[in-house]
Amino acid sequence: QLQLVESGGELVQPGGSLRLSCAASGSTLDYRAMAWFRQAPGTAREAVLCVTRDGGVSAYVDSVKGRFTISRDNVKNMVYLQMNSLKPEDSGVYYCAGRRSMEAMCRSNPEAYAYWGRGTQVGVSS
Repeated sequence: QLQLVESGGELVQPGGSLRLSCAASGSTLDYRAMAWFRQAPGTAREAVLCVTRDGGVSAYVDSVKGRFTISRDNVKNMVYLQMNSLKPEDSGVYYCAGRRSMEAMCRSNPEAYAYWGRGTQVGVSS
């Protein structure tokens, strides 16, 4: 059973940067796709970026393209989200999500992901 724990969220000023980390335990990342989702108050959870085992990336939010980068370390069982040039609209809870083992393709719908962390809060405000 894959367990995911996010860290790195905090309050930053607009234009700042954050690096979110997701530590996986209980199983390995193996071939599963891993993603970051986010949810602002009163809105639905949305997929931000997804990464496959071999580093293929799918981006689902146009506003983060060129600013956010997803990566994974299959040896350390870690997934990262580097966020640059942060904007107030990037605020929300960020969740790490993993598909079932051997489900290698990225998907944007939350129902495709069987494993979730509890989230880490990101605030962008002056």
